Amino acid sequence: MLAKRTCLQILSEGPESINEAPKGFGSPRELQEQVIHLQPGTSAWNLVQEKIQALSDSVERNAFMVADLGVLAEQHQAFLKALPRVTPFFAVKCNNSPSVLQVLVNLGTGFDCSSLVELEQVLRMGVAPSRIIYANTCKQISHIQYAASHGVQLMTFDCEEEIAKVAKFHPTARLVLRLWTQDSECLFPLSAKFGAPLAQCRHLLTVAKDLGVTVVGICFHVGSGCQTPQSFHQAIADARHAFDLGLQTGHPVSLLDIGGGFPGKKDFVLPFEEMAVVINRALDQYFPEGSGVEIIAEPGRFYGTKVCTAAINIIGKKDVMEQGGRRLMYYLNDGFYTSFGAIRREKETRIPHVVKKFDGKPLLYPSTLWGPTCDAFDRLGPTDILLPELHVGDWLVFEDMGAYTHTLSSNFNGFARPQMSFTIPSELQYLLNPVPLIP
Repeated sequence: MLAKRTCLQILSEGPESINEAPKGFGSPRELQEQVIHLQPGTSAWNLVQEKIQALSDSVERNAFMVADLGVLAEQHQAFLKALPRVTPFFAVKCNNSPSVLQVLVNLGTGFDCSSLVELEQVLRMGVAPSRIIYANTCKQISHIQYAASHGVQLMTFDCEEEIAKVAKFHPTARLVLRLWTQDSECLFPLSAKFGAPLAQCRHLLTVAKDLGVTVVGICFHVGSGCQTPQSFHQAIADARHAFDLGLQTGHPVSLLDIGGGFPGKKDFVLPFEEMAVVINRALDQYFPEGSGVEIIAEPGRFYGTKVCTAAINIIGKKDVMEQGGRRLMYYLNDGFYTSFGAIRREKETRIPHVVKKFDGKPLLYPSTLWGPTCDAFDRLGPTDILLPELHVGDWLVFEDMGAYTHTLSSNFNGFARPQMSFTIPSELQYLLNPVPLIP
């Protein structure tokens, strides 16, 4: 029982093989990651606390992350409830951990892949090619050939040159035309790099027809971290116009891909549920039920963000006196190059939880959080975060660290990304069962 053996003890003992779960906590798996099966009354947060306590008694206080795979199931149900007409195709680039992908395979999602490696990873897990969209408008020829040889048909494009490549190396592909969108109000705009203006669509559709390539759908992406639901409404209206152009130019257009941009944080400026209301209204207006149009999306952050929690240790401290008073600078063993690459670009400030008890209400000081490398760009956020005075060896905990953290990490300056521990509620452990490979 967990009352006698803590989550941390189970983790530290480890299985004898990477294909074998700890005794009493699950069946053998084919994942390359160890997953702790949590019994009722325990949680991933318990493991975070236990690891912090254990590491605090040692010299090595390395940063670490804990993933709760049960959150994936919760987010999946929330997505289906809010957007009942939309089939999710998870963006693999957001979080490609085998355990994360295996849970999503068993939940029945599709997958948005952007490269040969991502296609290989998903196909090796037994995912049918029909559950994959190769959602990269600029593809390497060898990657197109790989998709063709493995039956992956759906792929995006936004220019003549891409049509020509596909026509030559994957002529039976089912193309999806990506539209340009107004995404200036999102956290990470994408339209400067991707998307065809609506005015160019008729020409591109005609070129595809002349080259014998079939266009079956229209897609768009309003930018990652969309903050204006009207962006979705306008993009769906534009997609309706592109659909009509497709039918006029002889393409059997029947697929709408509304992309990503759905927030994952619970305190995001625009709640996902409010965004979903606008999307549903636009879909009902321009693509009503019974129209024969299949609707998919490419959520990444919505599924992945809440899955992981990061615990980071303070390895250095500097007290700086300025005209405005005292400033504290903390140096941490995780940073921009390991886990905070995407988060640093966010317009919102991440305030960590301080794992320390204080007598009374502590004073707060302007603080700067630095990563461990020798690069001055290695900062975790803005220079003015209000925190109580801390010391070397203290811990900070960041929530919502499951999206674009490990997939963007590097070992710059010799610093490794934090070790990841995975947990799943015992009643959901069946979601880790491998599926039969497609012959």
